[in-house]
Amino acid sequence: MIVRFGFVAMSLVVQNASPSRTQTYANFSKLGDRDAALRRLERLAEENLGNTLRILKHCMAHDIRMYRFSSKLIPLATHDALLDWDPFQALQEAFREVGDYARKQGIRVSFHPDHFCVFSTPRPEVLQSSIRDMEYHVRMLEAMGLDERSKNNIHMGGAYGDKPASAERFVRQFGELEDRIKRRVTLENDDKTFNVKETLAAAEEAGVPMVLDIHHHAVNPGDIPEDELTEALWPRISETWRIERDRLGLGTEQELPPKIHVSSPKSLSDPRGHADLVAAEPVLAFLRQAARTTSALDCMLEAKHKDAALFRLMEDLKELERRGEGVKVLDGGCVEIEPNG
Repeated sequence: MIVRFGFVAMSLVVQNASPSRTQTYANFSKLGDRDAALRRLERLAEENLGNTLRILKHCMAHDIRMYRFSSKLIPLATHDALLDWDPFQALQEAFREVGDYARKQGIRVSFHPDHFCVFSTPRPEVLQSSIRDMEYHVRMLEAMGLDERSKNNIHMGGAYGDKPASAERFVRQFGELEDRIKRRVTLENDDKTFNVKETLAAAEEAGVPMVLDIHHHAVNPGDIPEDELTEALWPRISETWRIERDRLGLGTEQELPPKIHVSSPKSLSDPRGHADLVAAEPVLAFLRQAARTTSALDCMLEAKHKDAALFRLMEDLKELERRGEGVKVLDGGCVEIEPNG
């Protein structure tokens, strides 16, 4: 199985390259000229997109072909007081450059809207805000000229006192979205509420691929026995990606591999928090099990040290390779995994 690794948003290696420079609405409001204040936001967004392009070039210099964009590319983009502002025309060229580079280099890119984007909510105003946030993320991918292989990953949301009813509400409210939005979504199990089995059931019903987070599963396993994840649930998770490939007219698993998230617990007292680095052995243990049925897999690191954590993981995997642990490092961001058993 071929596995590619990626990281999230910020680089700890490339200096002065934040893709998330912003401005508070309070400071925006202090500027007397609203048009001038909006132009400033657009300049900040141009800087963020320029730094995103720098980070993508950094990725390619180190053979990293998987990257998650910052959701904060456009400051205050979804603020209630700026709903009449449409910055996309002014940012057209900057978005196009980012998308062209990612597409040309074969970098798999995505977004992860924050936890306020929830489609299980019983509150109409929260639902409308979530739709607006998702529309913003989809428009950014469209402005980059990226096809529907580029996704927005979300969680189901809260249980609101009745988890089965909340899951049903998610499927129903998500199903009412425009097709162009639904086709841009993946669904991930979370660390407190909806476990792997529950999230997978919703993903299958909603008709979207599922992203497995193995750290979230470790702290929120539900009643899933240790072997059920890889023996029974992983093949079903992979199937959601096969269905998506068929919809997109893609022939092989390598063209749109299943995707997982990996991280390590911050501490014994904070098992849900993300550590600075990622421990290699637990990741490799899962990958060797998945390799029994999967030929290609993309693995997003959610570590506090971002790209530095990825570089460290690759060094640790090289050591495991020397020890004959069923892994072969192919380049700076890709390995080949032997199935166990």
